[in-house]
Amino acid sequence: MIKNILAIRTDRFGEFLLNIPALRALKETYPNARLFLAVNRMVSELAGAVECVDEVLIWDQIKNNLRKYRFDLCVVLNPTKEAHWAVFWAGIPARVGYNRKGGILLTHKIGDNKDLGLKHEVESNLELVGLIGVRTNDKSISLRKLPPYNDPTYAGSIAIHPYTSDALKQWGFARFQQLAMKISDELGLRVVIIGRDEGGVKGVVKENQKIKDLVNKTSLVELAQILKQCKLLVTGDSGPMHLAAAVGTQVVALFRNDLPGKTARRWGPWGKGHTVIEKSRLNDISVGEVFNTIKGKIKR
Repeated sequence: MIKNILAIRTDRFGEFLLNIPALRALKETYPNARLFLAVNRMVSELAGAVECVDEVLIWDQIKNNLRKYRFDLCVVLNPTKEAHWAVFWAGIPARVGYNRKGGILLTHKIGDNKDLGLKHEVESNLELVGLIGVRTNDKSISLRKLPPYNDPTYAGSIAIHPYTSDALKQWGFARFQQLAMKISDELGLRVVIIGRDEGGVKGVVKENQKIKDLVNKTSLVELAQILKQCKLLVTGDSGPMHLAAAVGTQVVALFRNDLPGKTARRWGPWGKGHTVIEKSRLNDISVGEVFNTIKGKIKR
């Protein structure tokens, strides 16, 4: 009998969000079991907004003490040697994951060809838990336990996220600056610049009555609450793109289509109503094209 389930996802919050349908499938298949989710510390508060999770654990705090939880089943959603060894030494009877980085330590495993970009990451995560007969009809990445947020300051704004963790996915700060100015000047809409500036690039655009700079000023939960108020988000391939999709905000996403493992087919915004502008060179995507796309979506 399955009483305690452990799911492990220890990378960044964007990748984490795309596991929500797989987590939901685990809970729906084993509704009487307690579902524990182990994540890194940065993601832990946001993970608490996933309705199907009973308890959030911080991986670095529990990885050496898994045995005390008496897990019956675990799913390692992002393969690491550390996680595979930890669940093996903990004696968890059923250990599910990818056949790499010590996959021999697992009882149920699948080959990892996600870098080929053959399907969306959500579908790959569902395929993994499907190894043990776990299914769900609800494949949304919705966050349904966000705390109440009553500040209407950003209602109807256009959010812009100009940052990326991968230079190959960077559209360029100058283009984002031009876009922000066109939105505020020509559409008369408030623009909110969001994200984490980890590379020392500040001030994508100066603040004024129509442009608000929230870079490095919000937690992930606060960012989710702000994005939920916005009309849409403009971004490259990024964590905030998935966060906007998770709170029901439409996305205009800018992607390359020449690198199989990095295309929108695998990493694009999940759900309905989003728009992907995808070209082999991001420099070929003009400010005017993105602006006209935004204008068309607002009119609809």
